[in-house]
Amino acid sequence: MDTSFSEQDIAFRDEVRAFFAASYDEELRSRAANVDTFKAAVVEWQRRLHKQGWIAPGWPVEHGGTGWNSTQKFIYESERAAAGVRDVVPFGLTMVAPVIYTFGTDEQKEKFLPRILATDDWWCQGYSEPGSGSDLASLKTKAEVDGDDYIINGAKVWTTYAQYADWIFCLVRTSSEGRKQQGITFLLIDMKTPGITVNPIVSIDNHHSLNEVVFENVRVPMANRIGEQDKGWTYAKALLAHERTGIAGVADSIRNLGEVRRFAEQEVNGGKTLASDPMFQSRLSNIEIELMALEYTELRVLATVAAGGAPGAESSMLKIKGTEIQQAIQSLRMEVAAYYQGVLPNDLAEEQLGHSFGSAARQSYMYGRAATVYGGSNEIQKNIIAKAVLGL
Repeated sequence: MDTSFSEQDIAFRDEVRAFFAASYDEELRSRAANVDTFKAAVVEWQRRLHKQGWIAPGWPVEHGGTGWNSTQKFIYESERAAAGVRDVVPFGLTMVAPVIYTFGTDEQKEKFLPRILATDDWWCQGYSEPGSGSDLASLKTKAEVDGDDYIINGAKVWTTYAQYADWIFCLVRTSSEGRKQQGITFLLIDMKTPGITVNPIVSIDNHHSLNEVVFENVRVPMANRIGEQDKGWTYAKALLAHERTGIAGVADSIRNLGEVRRFAEQEVNGGKTLASDPMFQSRLSNIEIELMALEYTELRVLATVAAGGAPGAESSMLKIKGTEIQQAIQSLRMEVAAYYQGVLPNDLAEEQLGHSFGSAARQSYMYGRAATVYGGSNEIQKNIIAKAVLGL
């Protein structure tokens, strides 16, 4: 694999770097970090990306994509993470949109895709249910046909940003015959529809991003069905491949590991930096090696997609290793925070040190325990690989 950049690549990198420096300013960064201004700030940022023409690097050009090659996509993502720029909210742009432009009707494409590009609609994902997480095909939220509509009853759980959402894409059961993967239908549901209740779930990091969404006799037009009735599992699997590839988070892990290294080198306890400890150096180096290997794997997947392919079992590989590396970095980050901060009350330590590295370390560590579970647990991903790659 040739990893050197051409002159055109370097020029593109400089353009991306300059855009982020000019457009993702400190005021916007601060608002995006505040729960009260979060949604408005994210919408504003994504609209700046849309105005630049960079909101959907993975979309086909005919639907509003950038037309970038795999190297440009890699450069863009690397520069975004290195600059500490937040990624786009994935549910509309990188999850349901590929399903719509691949399997949707012309009317659905015309209705939904421009609004997703412009962040006029905020989407959330209705997959997991109480008792149906990684075993997603066991879902029980029911859709019964009533004329030209479906009547939906049931509940979804762990629904990220449902409190902000205008629309939710949902898997519902339209038949109980045959294998459990059969009889599942993919619906697009307006969150303003009567009968939908959003109940907040505050996670262990004390943040509210998760929710339960309850459906009580919710009426959804059949025109909002993607593809055929009872064939939703096919569309769901296509969406999950995109989701799991994104969950790997390679570029962000590179930035986070660099931050861990910087703090380990700066903070001194008893006249010795943690970065000088041989055991710490060994752990840091092992993560760096695994992260570099994952980065090359991601580049190969990008090249496959650019050549017209689709992420298959490779997305499961990226998801497994990517989330394991994320958790390893989070654990190392906790160790660095404890090295210089564990002997002081949190608020006093952060006042003296002039930063919130310790708080961020705790929050990312606690919420990060879920990374190997959401998007399909890593155990399930190993089963997918065993079947798809090894033929077991």
